[in-house]
Amino acid sequence: MNKTVVIDIVGLSKSVIGEHTPFLQRYIKGNHLSVVEPPLPAVTTTSQSIYLTGKWPAENGIVGNGWYDREDGEVKFWKQSNKLVQGDKIWENAKKLDPNFTCSTMFWWYNMYSGTDYSVTPRPNYLADGRKIPDCYSHPASLRDELQARFGTFPLFQFWGPGANIKSSEWIANASMYTDDKYNPTLTLVYLPHLDYCLQKFGPSGQTIPAELKAIDALAEKLVQFYQAKNARIIILSEYGIEPVHTPVHLNRVLRSNDLLGIRVERGLELLDAGASKAFAVADHQIAHVYVNDITSKEKVRGILQSIPGVEAVLDKHEQEKFHVNHERSGDFVVVAAEGHWFTYYFWEDDAMAPDYARTVDIHKKPGYDPVEMFMSSKPRAAYKLLRKKLALRYTMDVIPLDATLIKGSHGRTNTKDEYKPVLISPTNPPASGLQATNVYGIIWQALTGD
Repeated sequence: MNKTVVIDIVGLSKSVIGEHTPFLQRYIKGNHLSVVEPPLPAVTTTSQSIYLTGKWPAENGIVGNGWYDREDGEVKFWKQSNKLVQGDKIWENAKKLDPNFTCSTMFWWYNMYSGTDYSVTPRPNYLADGRKIPDCYSHPASLRDELQARFGTFPLFQFWGPGANIKSSEWIANASMYTDDKYNPTLTLVYLPHLDYCLQKFGPSGQTIPAELKAIDALAEKLVQFYQAKNARIIILSEYGIEPVHTPVHLNRVLRSNDLLGIRVERGLELLDAGASKAFAVADHQIAHVYVNDITSKEKVRGILQSIPGVEAVLDKHEQEKFHVNHERSGDFVVVAAEGHWFTYYFWEDDAMAPDYARTVDIHKKPGYDPVEMFMSSKPRAAYKLLRKKLALRYTMDVIPLDATLIKGSHGRTNTKDEYKPVLISPTNPPASGLQATNVYGIIWQALTGD
């Protein structure tokens, strides 16, 4: 099989390729750029799972970055076991064809227990006293120690949160090249998240974006030159583009005002009780899965959702079939935001009653995605909290604002302009437009096998 590398530059689209990405512009001239039709939802775990299985969410089960587990009665986000992805993955099929095939997955999601030969993924240590320590998980386990000895501790707080910057993508790139030098895998999957975060914070036309584009462009050039020297076949792609947004939509607050949400008060703060709710929304960027526990309320819920300003579509299970997202994990309704809008998970009506996790970076406790975690409410307050940490005093890093209007970019919907759709750059010549997400699997397979 041919040595192949897939570089996932998250958030890359035609809207940001230009004067501030000189390398990518040159590289495209010698290759072929295609616009990929985004799947529903156009989010990280869904897109990646489609690329690596060639199957839609209706078949592989990845209906979003998170969903409601009806058996546990819990909303679960950003889980990491590859067992959640149903169906054969590209490395499993490649091993059937060639026993000598090996694969390295560098920070692509659902990375744990995947059966790939080499893998690294974010995995902080959660200590008994409540502290969260930056770290990562690898297979083999010794690879983690080698990488952190060489490149320093994985910069978790530059990977996500108010401090997210190019450093985490640089660490991933360096780790990928080290792993390649050591093991020479047949297929390498590299994840570069940097653009995703700054584009969500500031939007595609934000004042800081040109500098961020130059940074990721330089990093892409470094990786491409490295793999060109290895005679690898190189594919650059993205999972989605980021479109400008201006209005957050609070679905759960609307459901609450219609007496559909289950709310508990603990220690004077409110918590969403999903299992006790008649209906609730699991927000994920520009889409949301709405689960209806009280079947007698289903048509009421549909009517309410359709009446909310900023909602473009409300898809029941039958209507979800058209978008290949109908699965036992998907909501009774999949709600899609209108252009310029996105969905929050917020369910409280008074910020004084917001749960304690709302003002922290806590991707697992929140019953939905929260991009506002990339902002900081007060630098002096953060400094004070860090001082308490250094003094070994108890502290909560409650420095995240509750102002959803801060977000200027989002993704997830499919009815978006071509300039904001994901792209694929490869030496082969797939169609310039109309390329489906499920076709990406075949392009990677062709690079590996020549077929």
